[in-house]
Amino acid sequence: MKKYITKIVMVAILITTLISCKVSKDIETPKDAFPQNFRNASVSTDTTSIADLEWKNFFTEKDIIQLIDSAIVRNNDLQIAVKNIEIAQYRFTQSKWGNVPQVNLFVNASTSNPSDNSFTGMNLNQALGQKHIDDYSAGASLSWEADIWGKIRNQKKVAFAGYLQSEEVRKALQTNIVANVSKGYYNLLMLDAQLDIAKKNVQLNDSTTNIIKLKFDAGQITSLGIQQSEAQRLIAAQLIPLLEQNIAMQENALSVLTGSFPNSKQRTIQLSSIEVKNNSAIGIPSSLVSRRPDVKSAELALKAANANVGITKADLYPALRITAQGGLNSFETSNWFNIPASLFGTVAGGLTQPLLNNKRVRTQYNIAIVEREKAVLNFRQSVLVAVSEVSDALVKVEKLQLQEGFLKERVKTLQQAIKNSNLLFKNGMAEYLEVLSAQSNLLQSELELANIKREQLSARTDLYRALGGGWR
Repeated sequence: MKKYITKIVMVAILITTLISCKVSKDIETPKDAFPQNFRNASVSTDTTSIADLEWKNFFTEKDIIQLIDSAIVRNNDLQIAVKNIEIAQYRFTQSKWGNVPQVNLFVNASTSNPSDNSFTGMNLNQALGQKHIDDYSAGASLSWEADIWGKIRNQKKVAFAGYLQSEEVRKALQTNIVANVSKGYYNLLMLDAQLDIAKKNVQLNDSTTNIIKLKFDAGQITSLGIQQSEAQRLIAAQLIPLLEQNIAMQENALSVLTGSFPNSKQRTIQLSSIEVKNNSAIGIPSSLVSRRPDVKSAELALKAANANVGITKADLYPALRITAQGGLNSFETSNWFNIPASLFGTVAGGLTQPLLNNKRVRTQYNIAIVEREKAVLNFRQSVLVAVSEVSDALVKVEKLQLQEGFLKERVKTLQQAIKNSNLLFKNGMAEYLEVLSAQSNLLQSELELANIKREQLSARTDLYRALGGGWR
């Protein structure tokens, strides 16, 4: 029997060696999915990019680094992604055992009482002088399927791609968290700056109102001037509680991102002290595959789809299965372990070809082909989205810088206009409406300047994220 087992195993190995081949041809990642260069960027073959920087080197503000550190460690969504990676790793480890035979140990004991009038019962009574028969078995069973058509190999590929995809999901989540934390912090600094602007404007309006009252007491203007000045002051005063509300809500949002209960956030710097760095190193579009987790995940999905086509194609071909069973068997417990008399063994091998379910198996194969075509389209779409996001961020960085230049000149002009109008008003050479108008325009312009500074910092963060930075 040992020779028989050896022969079957050798035949199986020979068949596997001779026939094992790819039953389906893989589709490669489409190279034409990438443009030559990003829009709004000069043509370059330089592969270096700001996305290659670790986030701790991209963000230099101490407060942001502390917040991001806390988010990476404590953010619940990110921790769930880590658990998903563990699950995928277990599945991949399990898939490695696909080529290993299934071996099961068994111990069985049974007794039967045939009818006295049955053939078995009559012979049993004559041979043994008893009306029942016992049977005791102990041994091991083996089952193994030869991976002739690469089915098990492709199952490993699917499991490995799933594991890598779970890692890319974690990276993508981290890039978003890093970007959202930094943008949330910049928004908090903008709200602080706008709150300070509103408070200073209230003080400026108070000063103007006092002057108007003096002129009213002198009979130079009517009470309408006092009322309009007070109304202008209330506009700025109304902004204060609104901004304080938005500050608290932004702090709460940052608390959720960092995995903590709502609390205040430390600010050791001001918005005006942050320099908007102009780093134009963006690399080439094809490098997005290695940097953008979503693009990489789409590429891995295509690899998994290729493997699934191979699995379903293999189901159309015959499967070689070998089974074996051996151990000890006896109908008396006293002879159960009487070796070699109680030894038994069976070996079987055969090819199984789908017949009645061939239509169902072929349908699954056709579906797998369509799913692979979808994977190619999803990859192309992920590239389109990535390239578009980079182009959007580039144009925002460029145009916001120009807008800031114009707005700074506007604020500077209005600040001078405030000084001149106050001086002229005190000397009776300007109307109070001119003073109030200048103050209103300055308030709006300074608020816009703080907002555009925040938008510049956010646009730079968006460019970093769009290029695939933030997960290193």
